[in-house]
Amino acid sequence: MLQKLAWIFGIVLLVVGILGFVPAIASGGLLLGIFQVDSLHNVIHLLSGAIAIGAAVGAASYARLYFQVFGVVYALVAVVGFVQSDTVLGLIGVNMADNALHVLIAAVALWAGFGMKDNSTSAGASMQSMPM
Repeated sequence: MLQKLAWIFGIVLLVVGILGFVPAIASGGLLLGIFQVDSLHNVIHLLSGAIAIGAAVGAASYARLYFQVFGVVYALVAVVGFVQSDTVLGLIGVNMADNALHVLIAAVALWAGFGMKDNSTSAGASMQSMPM
């Protein structure tokens, strides 16, 4: 399940990163007229998506580690975005919609990385303990 979720995150982030470069969809630096984007922000989405897909094709432990790291990083980005209100460390532009979305993304990623049970591990362990 973690790997499927990593695929979803990866595809969505890649699409968002690409759409951020399309002037008709990111008019005036606002993706869909809502989310603040700029070139570095788009590249970060593309890299986050590519790493998610890399984690998805690897072992479930890679997907779990991705979500743990990704969740912590996005939580920090959200906090810094709320504190600085229009930027994250002067590197990427953000607005309230970005900050709220970063909180949601961080919450899902942290839940997946730290709280989600891995069905494949528990199924494998129960199969090993069955008498043959």
